[in-house]
Amino acid sequence: MALMMKSSAGLKAVSAGRSRRAVVVRAGKYDEELIKTAHTVASKGRGILAMDESNATCGKRLDSIGVENTEENRRAYRELLCSTPGLGQYISGAILFEETLYQSTKSGKKFVDAMREENIVPGIKVDKGLVPLANTNGESWCMGLDGLDKRCSEYYKAGARFAKWRSVVSIPHGPSLIALRDCAYGLARYAAIAQNSGLVPIVEPEVLLDGEHDIDRCLEVQEAIWAETFKYMADNKVMFEGILLKPAMVTPGADCKNRAPPAKVAEYTLKMLRRRVPPAVPGIMFLSGGQSELESTLNLNAMNQAPNPWHVSFSYARALQNTVLKTWAGKPENVAAAQAALLKRAKANSDAQQGKYDPSAEDKAAAEGMYQKGYVY
Repeated sequence: MALMMKSSAGLKAVSAGRSRRAVVVRAGKYDEELIKTAHTVASKGRGILAMDESNATCGKRLDSIGVENTEENRRAYRELLCSTPGLGQYISGAILFEETLYQSTKSGKKFVDAMREENIVPGIKVDKGLVPLANTNGESWCMGLDGLDKRCSEYYKAGARFAKWRSVVSIPHGPSLIALRDCAYGLARYAAIAQNSGLVPIVEPEVLLDGEHDIDRCLEVQEAIWAETFKYMADNKVMFEGILLKPAMVTPGADCKNRAPPAKVAEYTLKMLRRRVPPAVPGIMFLSGGQSELESTLNLNAMNQAPNPWHVSFSYARALQNTVLKTWAGKPENVAAAQAALLKRAKANSDAQQGKYDPSAEDKAAAEGMYQKGYVY
C-alpha cells in the first residue's frame, strides 16, 4: 500500500513537472515596445504611407513624369512626402527603402527625425525581393533571411521601429502547396527575427490581382495562405500583439468580367479576416494592389461601416502617391501643390478608416486604374 502511495505521488510529481515545463511564457526584450509601436501605427483615423519602392521601381515612377532617376531626384521626391506639414494627422507610419532611411532633407535634417516631429513612425523594407521558385509554374519566393538579424539591428539603431516583408501568391500560376508554405514560413521567420530586434513586423503575403478568377476563388486562396501563415507564426513563437498585417483585399482578378462593388468586397474581405485573424492582432493595414485611388478608398470605407475586432486601415503606395507624383512633375515650384494633393488623399483614407468617407469631392483622376500585371517593387 505504501509502495502504491509513493508510486502515485511520484507520478503526480512527474506529471506536475511536465505540466510546468510545458508552460512557456514569452518575455522578449522588446515586447512592451513592440505592442506600443503596433498600437501607435494602428491608431484611429491613421494609416501607413508606403514609400519603400526600390531604386529601380522609383526610377520608373520618375520616368513617367520625365524626371531622371538619380539619388538626388529620389531624395527630393521623398523629402516632399516626408516633410508635408500636418501629414501626421492622417499618417501614423511610413515604410522606407534602405536608401531613404539614411537620407536627410536639403536643410540637413534626417528624414526619420522629420517624421517623428509629425508623430509618424519610421519603418523599413527588409526583404531582398522575389525570385523564381524552382519546379513550379512560374511562382516566386522571397529572399532576405540571410543576415536579417544584423540588418534589423542596424535599422533599429537608425531609427526604424517597424519592418515590412512582401511575399506574393499567384492564383493563375497556382498556388501550389510548396509556394504557399514557403511564403508562410519565410514570413514567420522574418517576423520572429524582426521582433527580436525591436521592429514590429508587417506580415504581407500579397495575393496578386493578376488573373481572371472570381471573388470566391480569391477568398479560397486568401484563407489558405493566412491559415498557413498564422500556423507558422505560432510555431515560431511570434507575438501576435506585436505584429501588423498587410493583406490584399478579397476581390475578383483584374481580368474577371464580373466586378464586385465595395459592399461585396467588404463582405468577403471581413469574412476572410474573421475566419483567420486572431483579435490579438492590433491592425490590418490593407495594400491597394493596383486599385485606383478612388476604388481603394471606397472599399476601405465599406469595411469600416461597423466595428471590427482590429484597426482596419491602409498601407498604400500608388493609391496615395499617384496624383502627388503627377502634380510635382519634378519641379520645385510644384512642391506645395503636390503636398496638398498628398494631404487630400491621406485625409480621404483617414475618413474611410473611420467609415465616413464622402467621394463627392473626388475628381476623375482619382478613378484612374493603376493595375500593372506582374507588378514588382
